[in-house]
Amino acid sequence: MWAQRTVVGTHSLAELEAIIRKRSGSAALVRRARCVLLWADGERRVDIRTKLACNDGFVSRWTKAFEIQGLAGLVSVHPGRAPVRPVAKLEARVLNKTLKHKPSDGSTHWSSRTLADELGDVSFSAVQRIWRKHGLQPHRLDRHLVSNDPDFEAKAADVIGLYLNPPAHAAVFCVDEKTAIQALDRKDRMLPLSPGRAESHGFEYKRNGTLSLFAALNTATGEVLGKTAARHTSEQFVAFLQDVLASQPQKREIHVICDNVSSHKTALVQEFLTQHPSVRIHYTPTYSSWLNQVENWFSRIQRDVISRGIFASVKDLDKKIMRYIRAHNKDPKPIKWKYDNPGRRHRQFF
Repeated sequence: MWAQRTVVGTHSLAELEAIIRKRSGSAALVRRARCVLLWADGERRVDIRTKLACNDGFVSRWTKAFEIQGLAGLVSVHPGRAPVRPVAKLEARVLNKTLKHKPSDGSTHWSSRTLADELGDVSFSAVQRIWRKHGLQPHRLDRHLVSNDPDFEAKAADVIGLYLNPPAHAAVFCVDEKTAIQALDRKDRMLPLSPGRAESHGFEYKRNGTLSLFAALNTATGEVLGKTAARHTSEQFVAFLQDVLASQPQKREIHVICDNVSSHKTALVQEFLTQHPSVRIHYTPTYSSWLNQVENWFSRIQRDVISRGIFASVKDLDKKIMRYIRAHNKDPKPIKWKYDNPGRRHRQFF
């Protein structure tokens, strides 16, 4: 014989409905509250079972518990066991194995499952919790480039000083070349961006030649002086320095920051510097072209124009690069650059 229907008072009814309406909280508690309300409304057990995906035991248990204890009866007496925190010795074993050993199967790095199998008495979820607690991510790999320049500190301080405290009434330019930019054309037509689908380029491409871009970034204004050339030579570099010099008022002191590539140190460059004493070149340390702000701007033009560009010819590539430079110079902004650790001799790549 079925149990007598539960009578829900007005106050309890409001509390049960409030539990159901809450956007956060226990889903199990909401399910029990709905069961009590459906039972009090005279719903048949078969309908309650269908609506809540439960059995008769669930209906009997929670309606009886509400009848005896009210809302308190809907809270489980045994909510479950809290996750066991790894003890210190286990953490030490996992950390020691992760940091000082490699997998015995020849893999280059640990996964949580391979480490758990290696240790034998620990679950992979415990390994994950320990890694998460200590910020370990064995699956990730960063890259870095170390400068071997014995005068790294002096050269870096010289360049940083030009950024942070440039000479009065002088112009500071970051100069470099982006070489061998390929004018790639796609053999298949491009599929445009549409809802639910990214823009798609054909996999096969046609090479239409290469181009080099000389760029000089004015650190004070953010303006870029650009020039394209078929080749990357010392003669082209000196010709570009002539353009930089011509862009400034006569006799203005000009400081040029550039890297150590051989074309920047030829006799032709030295002759140019002798003829123009107002121009001074500051070389970044070896393997430290990242100290040069124009590299930041190169990454922008690579992302915005070159990587996804389709170029029918070298002339088309030149046209699109120069159009981007003109658009940039309409509203230039200096780069907010900082280097907070002069003792660091390497750059990390992410």
